[in-house]
Amino acid sequence: MDFAYDARTEELRTKLAAFMDEFVYPAEKTAHEQREQLASPWDTPQVVEDLKAEARRQGLWNLFLPDAEYGAGLTNLQYAPLAEITGRSPHLAPTALNCAAPDTGNMELLAQFASDEQKKQWLEPLLAGEIRSAFAMTEPEVASSDATNIETRIDRDGDEYVITGRKWYISGAMNPDCKIFIVMGKTDPDGADVRRQQSMILVPRDTPGVEVRRAMQVYGYEDHDHGGHAEIVFDGARVPTSALVGEEGGGFAIAQARLGPGRIHHCMRLIGMAERAIELMCRRAVSREAFGKPLAQQGVVHNWIADARVAVEQLRLLVLKTAWLMDTVGNRGAHTEIQAIKIATPRAVVDIIDKAVQLHGAGGVSQDFPLAELWAAARTLKLADGPDEVHQRSLARRELKKYA
Repeated sequence: MDFAYDARTEELRTKLAAFMDEFVYPAEKTAHEQREQLASPWDTPQVVEDLKAEARRQGLWNLFLPDAEYGAGLTNLQYAPLAEITGRSPHLAPTALNCAAPDTGNMELLAQFASDEQKKQWLEPLLAGEIRSAFAMTEPEVASSDATNIETRIDRDGDEYVITGRKWYISGAMNPDCKIFIVMGKTDPDGADVRRQQSMILVPRDTPGVEVRRAMQVYGYEDHDHGGHAEIVFDGARVPTSALVGEEGGGFAIAQARLGPGRIHHCMRLIGMAERAIELMCRRAVSREAFGKPLAQQGVVHNWIADARVAVEQLRLLVLKTAWLMDTVGNRGAHTEIQAIKIATPRAVVDIIDKAVQLHGAGGVSQDFPLAELWAAARTLKLADGPDEVHQRSLARRELKKYA
């Protein structure tokens, strides 16, 4: 693996860093102020639409999609450092570039598995940033970290499917621009192998029988910038059989294909969040005094900053190695590394942000600094896309096979 960024990556990194400095960071406060004036907190502030227009004008649009037909055609290794930069403002920058989850994973899924008709109806407006989407998998009644537990039913009735079930923490679904749900449910809960019971189906938001019931909080935040995390009830919602993504029984395999790139995107954005926290920590340390000397001269602060820098450099190398493997041997060949970064990155970044909060004192838990929101987002990623323990279990079993 070559550790140097290639010419195109360097060009985009420079352009993106300038975009962040000139447009994104100044817009963070504006977005919060505008949201308070909106009729609904789930509506999109005008400054976000302005950022999207500027990003598109500068060619900083759909950078995550490796398929040049739909996106920038970047490899995982090329996109990873760009995702890191957007992670410095995780509630604003990814959306501005049309590179925000869950839309990224949904667009990848549709590009790879959807029919031509489905692509025209849903993928094209998603690529244009005209609508948003959600991925409806997690359920409150079962341990959804095991996808075979999913209980939502997708029953065939003539030329229609009937969807019945309850989902929650469906990211982005509170945003009224979220027009389509990709729903994971069971089409054959009894007859098929446990990994062939699930299917995915496209359910428009305005389908009768679909109720977006409430917004779920995350550590007390409603996460307006990401469109919230909704509880949704599907009560006999009917869609045509043409809404099925791929084939019946293919949902589990599609979900696995969707998660690999999503995990590396999350990890690179987490590294950007850690870099933002280190920057804030250092600025605070040189500007504040306690017990007669600057915080920057306190030995424990030295330890926090040094440990944070070591952790970030380690994580970045591991994530870049994973991206390189995904590009060269595929997601299956990078399976161990994908799990490793999903375990290591949120764990370390939560600790780094926590130290930055501690250094800021009361300010660290306030709305005047981004640290509290960064901590909540990073801590949540120890659960999202599979909790740490699931990845540890799988990774350990792969290691043990070598000695069986």
